[in-house]
Amino acid sequence: MAEDKNYTNVPLEEDELEIDLMEYARKLWNARKTLLKVAGVAFVVGFIIHASLPTKYTATVTLSPESSKGGGSSLSSMASMLGFGNFNIGGDASALNFSMAKDIVASTPFILELFDTPVQTIDGKLDTTLVAYLETESQPWWNTVMALPSMAIGGISSLFSDNDKKDVVEVIDPFRLTPKQMGQIGAIKAIIKADADKKTSMTKVSVTAQDPLVAATMADTVVVKLQKYITTYQASKAQEDCNYWEQLYKDRQNDYYIAQKNYADYIDANKNVILQRVKAEEERLKNEMDLAYQVYSNVATQLQMSRAKVQEAKPSFTVFEPACVPLSPSGISAKILIAGFIFLGLMGASAWILFGKDLWLSLKEGLKEPKEEE
Repeated sequence: MAEDKNYTNVPLEEDELEIDLMEYARKLWNARKTLLKVAGVAFVVGFIIHASLPTKYTATVTLSPESSKGGGSSLSSMASMLGFGNFNIGGDASALNFSMAKDIVASTPFILELFDTPVQTIDGKLDTTLVAYLETESQPWWNTVMALPSMAIGGISSLFSDNDKKDVVEVIDPFRLTPKQMGQIGAIKAIIKADADKKTSMTKVSVTAQDPLVAATMADTVVVKLQKYITTYQASKAQEDCNYWEQLYKDRQNDYYIAQKNYADYIDANKNVILQRVKAEEERLKNEMDLAYQVYSNVATQLQMSRAKVQEAKPSFTVFEPACVPLSPSGISAKILIAGFIFLGLMGASAWILFGKDLWLSLKEGLKEPKEEE
């Protein structure tokens, strides 16, 4: 008997599942007019939002650092010929440092250098700096609505502020930035993106703006400054070593010239003297001069190697896809945006019809029962 019960339970569960699905389909079919209304409203909302979004253009530059392994090998060969054995500058470090591009372009010092970058719109009507241009870009209406309270507060506070302060040139102090400057930095960060692929060492730098010429100009500028930053970072330690050898070279050169002069002066002063102590002093001065020359020669060789190391430490970059003025807008197309709103609207309405409505009714009945008992 127990076995019969087990076999009869399976068909009952399948029947219940089939009945539930049919019930869900019936509810949705009965509410088809509501779903059509929701779809229509979602279409209108999606169309309004897409129309409110300003048109933007994205310019992208693709570049990759060239490997420094070959350069390191040539430097090692040079060192071997000069008698210094193996000379390694640290392998292929340029690719590793170039993976920091995302963090570099988002850093405050890097962004501050872009403030006064000259830009011009494609129609030629506006020729100004990047910060000034961003203030002219249009914003969606909801951003304006959300900014109304702060604008009202700023307008009221300006009535009680000193008018003479308007003519004062604002100085940028990276240590103490004003709220306005922080907002400008955030606006520039929002339009610049850098993504590095550690496997291929390929890096893409993109800039998005409402004017295609501004986007292309800033993409090219960001890449140039990014290369400068990475080159400076990569060669900073090698340059410090080179500066040290430069100073040491000058000191040892001066020591050698002094020892050489002392030896020459002593020889001239004791040209016809054959005393033993004179010969001993001559030998000592000659040894000092030879030692000073040997040290001076070694330091000169090290200086040449450190200069070569600085050059080898500077990474070089290959631009696979240069910046160009985009011809078509970027971002989500109208069809995809409207379809997404319709989909979300239908899913929400269906969830309410199938589950939310019954749950809400049961919740209201549950709240009424305690009152009736009282």
